[in-house]
Amino acid sequence: MQDLRTRLTTLHRPRLLVRTARIGADDYIRQRDLKRLLPSTPSQGTGAILMRLLDLEATQERARLGQNPGYSFARHVAVLTALSAESRLYLASRSQPRRATKNGAPQDAV
Repeated sequence: MQDLRTRLTTLHRPRLLVRTARIGADDYIRQRDLKRLLPSTPSQGTGAILMRLLDLEATQERARLGQNPGYSFARHVAVLTALSAESRLYLASRSQPRRATKNGAPQDAV
């Protein structure tokens, strides 16, 4: 099983899907957009949300590749947009430096 960072960085999709999702990620509003895609995510952390979005996106990708008549390009873009925006938040939070406390233990930077 791959860790979350690896799954995010190795995800490859067609250029049109990726470019559209990246543009949409700039206008992403978490409360509005996640409610549409994942109705039951009241207080989950970014990692858990990303895992659910990755699973949802994998379902969309299988439908696209299988030429499923129920496949929706717009829904796939919406999922990839949320995935892109949430992964930005996740990766940014993981790359922030940690400060040491008085006892030397690392503390999250504010």
